[in-house]
Amino acid sequence: MEQEKSRYSDAELQEFKEIIHNKLEEAHKDLDLLMSSMSLKDDHGTNDTSPTFKLMEDGSDVLSREETAQLAARQQKFIKHLKDALIRIENKTYGICRVTGKLISKERLRIVPHATLSIEAKRQQ
Repeated sequence: MEQEKSRYSDAELQEFKEIIHNKLEEAHKDLDLLMSSMSLKDDHGTNDTSPTFKLMEDGSDVLSREETAQLAARQQKFIKHLKDALIRIENKTYGICRVTGKLISKERLRIVPHATLSIEAKRQQ
């Protein structure tokens, strides 16, 4: 009977590392977009040119900024999870479920590279 693996091989970890680096690059680009849309960099300075519509626009502007801020916060959290996954790769603990101690499936890690729970553990939650 084949012994169950306790961790992924260095070659497998390298594959996951590349996936995570690609996701990180994408996530940073998305965060930069969100941050630039929150700052008034792209505003053309027409804030005070049409005061009659200002009240309605202010309300939707605030709501839009709040939504953008929430998206940016989620993106920052995602980036942190990806960086934590890179640390686990360096420690060679990547891909090990923190509840069951078993390996998380490669398919799951390819889709959610920052996962720390196996499907089995996630269902138990």
